[in-house]
Amino acid sequence: MHKQIFYARLILSFFAFALLSGISNVRAQDLEPRAYTNVPVGLNFALAGYAYMTGGVIFDPSVPLDNAHINTHGTLFAYARSIKVGGMSGKVDVLIPYAWLSGTAEFDGQVVSRTVNGFGDARLRMSVNFIGAPALSLADFRNYKQNFVVGASMQVYLPTGQYDPLRLVNIGTNRFSFKPELGMSKKLGPLQLELTGGVAFYTVNNDFYQGKTRKQAPIGSIQAHVNFNFKKGIWAALDWTYYWGGHTTTDGVEKDDLQKNTRLGFNLNFPVSLRHSIRLYYSTGVWTRTGTDFDLAGTVWQYRWGKEFPKAKKSVTK
Repeated sequence: MHKQIFYARLILSFFAFALLSGISNVRAQDLEPRAYTNVPVGLNFALAGYAYMTGGVIFDPSVPLDNAHINTHGTLFAYARSIKVGGMSGKVDVLIPYAWLSGTAEFDGQVVSRTVNGFGDARLRMSVNFIGAPALSLADFRNYKQNFVVGASMQVYLPTGQYDPLRLVNIGTNRFSFKPELGMSKKLGPLQLELTGGVAFYTVNNDFYQGKTRKQAPIGSIQAHVNFNFKKGIWAALDWTYYWGGHTTTDGVEKDDLQKNTRLGFNLNFPVSLRHSIRLYYSTGVWTRTGTDFDLAGTVWQYRWGKEFPKAKKSVTK
């Protein structure tokens, strides 16, 4: 039993790292702590969550809306697996969101409204830790102590979400996007400090609002996280991100919609059993130059399993 408790706390402490920061594909605006932390290889994770968002449009940061008052209820479903890549630890994951959206905003001085529901754009991601995080089995992982970890990831968003070119506000974006990212993590006792940087690139939307062609410049982003590990696998994180760029061009006309925005967030993760954990999160816009000013609150449930994962002992009634 003590061995099972040890493994459970170990996994919860090092892998319950908030795979998802919300149900929407906010690309450069993510606040995701513990993304670059070593974990045992060969483990599987299923996730389901709910989030509520209010404020500006967040599914597509290129939509040029003013005074947006949009409410979104959404769910997410995801699967992740920790893997070995040439002796290094890594992970792959896939995320599928579904949302219900309603609200009003101003576009070119006119008030527009929208009520819609549907799938969002699916996300695929692969990450590898290439410094300070070797690939280890669950049995060998008990002797691992994190110091300094450096890793990289690539996210790909697929245009699988709901999209209507006759409407300005949609859940899908009708384009691909790619986000390479570099991250590092340093452990200092119960504290874990993280810094990540990435750039999101977007393909052209050839069927933008009323048949227009729309291009968006890349958006750069920086994230910083201060994580504190409590006992029994509980951890909390304070999150900060700044993102800039992303000006758009519609039918050859460049818009004055350069983004320079800052967000703050908070995460709290705690285990409820050997295989289950729950995360609560909240984030808000602090300073916004162009659009995407929104508040986000939600929760994610996570279930984990694997070949080496300890099994709970069954009680015996005499």
